[in-house]
Order: sequence, then structure tokens, then C-alpha cells
Amino acid sequence: MTRVAASLRRYPLVAAALAVGAVGLALLAIELEPAARILVSVFAAAVALKEGVSMVRSLLSRQFGLDLLAVMAITATLLVGEYWASLIIVFMLAGGEALEDYAENRARRELSALLDRVPQRAHRIGPDGAIDDVPVDAVAVGDRLLVRPAEIVPVDARLASREGSFDESSLTGESLPVDKESGDEVASGSVNGPAAVEIIASALAADSQYQRIVELVREASESKAPLVRLADRYAVPFTLLSLAIAGIAWAVSGDPVRFAEVLVVATPCPLLIAAPVAFMGGMSSAARNGVVVKNAGTLEKLSRVRTVAFDKTGTLTRGHPEVVDVRPAAGDGTANLRPDELLRLVGSAERYSSHVLAAALQQAAERRGLALSDSTDAREVATHGVAATLDGRALVVGKPAFVAEAIVGNAAPIIRPELPSGEAAVYAAVDGRFAGTIILRDQVRDESAETVAALGPLGVTRVLMVTGDVEATARPIAASLGIDEVHAECLPADKVRIVREAEPRPVVMVGDGVNDAPVLAVADVGIAMGARGATAAGESADAVVLVDDVSRVVEAVTIGHQTVRIALQSIWLGIIISVGLMLVASVGLLPAVVGALLQEVVDLVAILAALRAVRAGTRGVPARPSRRVPQLTR
Repeated sequence: MTRVAASLRRYPLVAAALAVGAVGLALLAIELEPAARILVSVFAAAVALKEGVSMVRSLLSRQFGLDLLAVMAITATLLVGEYWASLIIVFMLAGGEALEDYAENRARRELSALLDRVPQRAHRIGPDGAIDDVPVDAVAVGDRLLVRPAEIVPVDARLASREGSFDESSLTGESLPVDKESGDEVASGSVNGPAAVEIIASALAADSQYQRIVELVREASESKAPLVRLADRYAVPFTLLSLAIAGIAWAVSGDPVRFAEVLVVATPCPLLIAAPVAFMGGMSSAARNGVVVKNAGTLEKLSRVRTVAFDKTGTLTRGHPEVVDVRPAAGDGTANLRPDELLRLVGSAERYSSHVLAAALQQAAERRGLALSDSTDAREVATHGVAATLDGRALVVGKPAFVAEAIVGNAAPIIRPELPSGEAAVYAAVDGRFAGTIILRDQVRDESAETVAALGPLGVTRVLMVTGDVEATARPIAASLGIDEVHAECLPADKVRIVREAEPRPVVMVGDGVNDAPVLAVADVGIAMGARGATAAGESADAVVLVDDVSRVVEAVTIGHQTVRIALQSIWLGIIISVGLMLVASVGLLPAVVGALLQEVVDLVAILAALRAVRAGTRGVPARPSRRVPQLTR
């Protein structure tokens, strides 16, 4: 009962219509039909006047909508004495608003859930050293904050600790992390390394990178699709058709009641409700699948996309390094290990590291079937490396300077290999001798080739790679994915020019990193890969992928296709049913009161049809944003 009362308070016109109906029926029960007729007629006329004023204002602003038919139906039924039909039409209009509101809230459920998953607290250090968890919005410039291992930096800040390591790939698009020293700027959205650090806030949360994702979700939940106005495109022909059927029925029968009976079932609520509910449902489905669509109109563009451009690093590639080569050092003064033995020892040592890069080294050893050894004296030096005794050997792994300190006597010095952009090396020493290096490089995502192949059946006729990387690196990756057109060594301005001139349109650009922000803004639809937080690219993008999976781009396009189809199906369903009921009413087989009740059923059918968009997409199980911690480097 409490929920019913709250609903009635939220929708006063529904409550008023119910109250008037109840009183009117009570008056009929005590044989006061004239009083019931006057009460219901005055109420219906007042609603018609109110809606009529709103309709006139719309007409003066050159907006012709379908509300005209509802006002005409109420007026016509009052003129022919069908006052109960008038009340039902009023209730239908008010109830339609309530049903639409419920449907939109149902469709927004997943969008709201995304807000709940975004961390909103920071660890503030007080003057006495006590740590207090406070809302991110309460952080002031100059506050001292603690960022624990693998946590996302909550606000833009300066590093107060002596040193730290941060993964900034979500901000810069580069896969290799950055080592910082005291006083360096630390951007919100960066992921802290294995050691807790202290930072001093240099910006409010609202002005920082990380909080942008909250705004993305809020924009998504408040936006309305341009296609919502699609129903109004049918307003003129539908109104003319309705009046024509009603006029012919009156002329043939000679009964003005027939005119009112036709208009009763011509009320346009299904058309007005179907499109917005369908688009909110599509946005909800996209959110469940890890894609925040900032503007519902983006779904309509996605349904027509013909060209897709991809960035490389962090988009088609993983955006974090993996082991690609093992290079043992050989010769006098070195450990002279075989590649598998070097990888096995390094992978064993990294088992005792809290550094996320350790997982990549362990996995590389395990994929080769190497048995990892245990250590009883492993010791990690945060951001530098690990020292451990394994199988009776003293092993040191990490940065070159850290490893160089372990080399004794006249042993050979470490050798730093020349690495191309995008690669990094981990160094190792065994028993005081240089043992070699392990090379890591950003790798192509497992799902990238499948993603590119899946775009063709969705109507995409052109796929290209637009990257700032060198041609020699970009071309082989593109070829392996089935992308023939490659634009390499592009500056941001070059990317903007290429996408702006691309045909056929609409054009979708998929990227991550601040360097992609301009091209995401200029594309018809910009999609940002933002799995590790609010990226700089996300601010200018139309949609943000919140899971570390580029195939969600295909899912977003699929949802766009299905949402538009469902919206159009729901609109035409309303039109067909209404026209059918009008034809039945025109021959006198549908009394006004019965027609008004049937129109309520038509409203419900249209809403249910539009709500199918909530399940748009190909994934049967709702996806959750990945909680995988991005890989870092020393």
C-alpha cells in the first residue's frame, strides 16, 4: 500500500483520474447520473484544455506532434455525450506517462549500477598521521592522500613519496609504465605500482581525469535520442488518416458518435512511448555489456556505420607488455644459462613479487612447461626488483641498476639491448654474474582478429588502422588482423584529417589515450577503450568501453542495429494496431468506452515491444567490467 500511495503522489493526474472515476461510479450507484456526468465531463474538459494549451504552444514553435489527436478524441467524446470514454482517454494519457517513466527506469537500471561500481573514496592523511577514508569530492587541493598498491589514483596530484611507479596507459595510450620521483605530477586514473605511496592533491575531483567516467554515466542516463522524434514524423499523415477515417465513418453512417469512436482508438500514446523506451533499453543493454553510451542518438549512428578506424596501442593490442624473447648472456664472466633455465629462474623469483609484471613472467615460464622453484629468503625491493635463492643459486631480477649492484668482481657487466619503441627488458644476475635479459612487448589482443572480421556482416565496408607507431611495427600487426589500409606515424592532426576525410560515412573511430581525443571528437562516433578508468579520450568520445575487450565495439554496433529495428517495429506496431481499431470502429463495432479500454492494451503492447531493446546484443550473460589489474613495469 505504501508503494501504491507513493506512486499516486508521483503521478497526480493518474490519482485525480482514479478519484474522479471512483466518485462518478459512486454517484451512479446512488442514481445521481447527472452529477456523475457533470463531474467527469468538467474534469475531462479541464485536462483537454490544459493539453490544448500545450499543443498550441508546440504548434507556434513549429512542432507538430501527435497530442492533437488525444485532445480531439477527448473533445469529440464529450460533445457526443460519451463522458466515460473521455475519462478513460484522460487516464490513458496520464497512465501512459507513468508507464513510460517505469519503463525508462527499468532500462536505466544497469546505467545506475555502473555508478555504484565506481570507487568514490580516498584515503586522506590527517595532520596527526591518521588515515581517514573520505568521499573523493571532499578532497581539497593540498590534501595529503595515501594510494595503496594497485589502486587507482583518485585525483590529479604530486608525488610526495621518494619514488613510485604508475601505469598511465589509460591516459597516454603507451603500454609501458612510468617511474616517478618526489614532486612529479601524477594523473588521476593512473594505477599505482606494488608499493603504497603518498600524494598531494593538486586538483579537485571534478577537475581530475578519473571522475570523468561518472559524468559519462550521468550524461548517458539523462540523454535522449534524436530518433525519439521519429514518431512525430508520422504525426501529419497519421492525423490526416485518422480524421479521414473518422469523417468518412460519420458521413456514411450519419452518426457523429461514429466520428468520436474512431478518434478514441486513434490516440497516439504507443507512438510517443515506443521510441524513447526502446533507446533507453538499448543504452541499458550496452551498459550491461560494458559500454557506456553517452548519448542515445549514438545508437542510431552505430546502426548505419560503414567505416571503422582503429588505433593500435591499447586498442588492437593489449596495452601492456608480455614476454616475447629470452636472451641469455654467454661468454666468460656470465652465468651461461640456457633460455628455458633463465626464464624458469626469473619466473620462480617473480612468484615472490607483488609487482604485477611478475604475473607475465610466471605465465611465460608456465606456458613453456617449466617447473618453478621455491625460495625461503626471497626479498623484494619495491619498484626495483627481487633477490632470492633458488636451487642453491643467488638470483637478482629487476632494473639494470639494481642487477648491476649484484655483479661481483671481474664478472661481465650487464649488457643493455637496443630495443624498439614499445619493448622493455627485465635483467637478471645469477651467483654474482650477469645472466641475461627477458624482452617484453605489447601483444595483439586475442579478440582483435575476430572483431575486425565481425564488422563486415554488420555493414562495415572499410576498416583501417590509424596509429602513431612506425610503419614497420604497424603493418605486420594490421596484416595479421586482416586490415589492408594502414596509416602509420600519425600525429593527432593527421588522425583528425584522415578520419574527417574518410568515406563512406558514418565513421567510427576506436582508440584510447589522450592523443586520440581529437580524432574521437571529430568522428561520427568516437569509442574510447577505458577499461582502466576514465581516460582522457573518454571525455571527447561518444561511447566508452569499460571492459578490457575490443570486441565490445562489435557488440555496440550490434546493439545499435537491434535497438533501431526494435524502435521502428514498435512504432509501426502501434500504427498498424491503431489503424485496425479505427477501421473496426468506423463500422460501428467498437463503442467509445470499449475502444478507450483497448487503447490502454495497445499502450502496454507498444511498451513491452520497445522493452525488448533491454536484451539487445549477442551476449546471453550480462558482462561485468574487468577487474584485472593492468600490468606495470619497473
